[in-house]
Amino acid sequence: MTTMKTTDSSGDVRLSGISKTYGSFTAVHPLDLTVPQGSFFALLGASGCGKTTTLRMIAGLEEPTTGTVRLGDQDVTALPPYKRPVNTVFQSYALFPHLDIFENVAFGLRRRGIKSVKKQVEDMLELVQLGEQARKKPHQLSGGQQQRVAVARALINHPKVLLLDEPLGALDLKLRRQMQLELKRIQTEVGITFVHVTHDQEEAMTMADTVAVMNAGRVEQLGAPTDLYENPQTTFVANFLGTSNLIEAEVDTKSGDDIVLKAGGGKLVLPEARCSAPTTAGGRVLVGVRPEKISLTHADDAGEIPEGRNRVTGRIADASFIGVSTQYVIDSPVCDELAVYVQNVERDGRLVPGAEVVLHWNPAHTFGLDATQDIDAGIEEEAV
Repeated sequence: MTTMKTTDSSGDVRLSGISKTYGSFTAVHPLDLTVPQGSFFALLGASGCGKTTTLRMIAGLEEPTTGTVRLGDQDVTALPPYKRPVNTVFQSYALFPHLDIFENVAFGLRRRGIKSVKKQVEDMLELVQLGEQARKKPHQLSGGQQQRVAVARALINHPKVLLLDEPLGALDLKLRRQMQLELKRIQTEVGITFVHVTHDQEEAMTMADTVAVMNAGRVEQLGAPTDLYENPQTTFVANFLGTSNLIEAEVDTKSGDDIVLKAGGGKLVLPEARCSAPTTAGGRVLVGVRPEKISLTHADDAGEIPEGRNRVTGRIADASFIGVSTQYVIDSPVCDELAVYVQNVERDGRLVPGAEVVLHWNPAHTFGLDATQDIDAGIEEEAV
């Protein structure tokens, strides 16, 4: 089977100062963004953050108020959608119900006047693992299979960029997770640029090489999924990508490459390289740590905790068994509700609501944010 893998830069997407306003409302503030050829790029954010508007400006379905859209070396800002080397897959797959799967995929080729389509269509159906379904009608396929038909129909036109607008939104959770891996496999095989819009953080982190987290028409942070999760730069990103414990603290001193902070009558250590806030003595910092990074020890065993770890005392307020882990809520002098996720490997029967405990973690797993930001930013949006 032949693939469309390329090594040139013609599939780069370069947005320069693009913005979109509707009257007095700014949907997308001026932004610069480069999506490298052959990458799987995700625009992630809640409803109304500007991610779909940005995608539609790349597709030519929306005209930018300012700025330019370039695909490779070509300025396509003024080109209509059908003249751009891009194809879009939407949440509603828009398959032709009266045509079988083969003819749905062949449609773009036939419209361009190509007579011999059999080999290309068969190769494309093989790519999306639907070769045996070629003569079925769309209604005879599952939602995931229909989605793959829509991807095949888009890819057969050999676009330089494939745009995906919430393509998995209509699928149930199990099928959506299967299709995340399937889309990543297809993108790796064909090697073209995928730009994917989603509000689902797990979807973005599973599929994308690079994620742009958008909020209120701006890119809050851009990076690899691991970097965004481990080193969030804003409270919005910290809360939108998973759960974060954010503790208000005061800068006390510096010790080598670390910052020593005062919080709730105790001290915490934060690597200076992982702090995006000013670190002058007396300054305020939000100390962040992910729930799964924290260990939970009953107060009776506090003496067994290794030296050099950040420590916080508290009392278990709530415990929820969810199979793979138990999720605890801890009342503590540093924070009313600290979340701790403990894997259910060896469960300590003493860790029940009301128990006095010590939370401890490696200081290297701590990050620091600007304390002037809204601690709750991103929490409400995540539920959208």
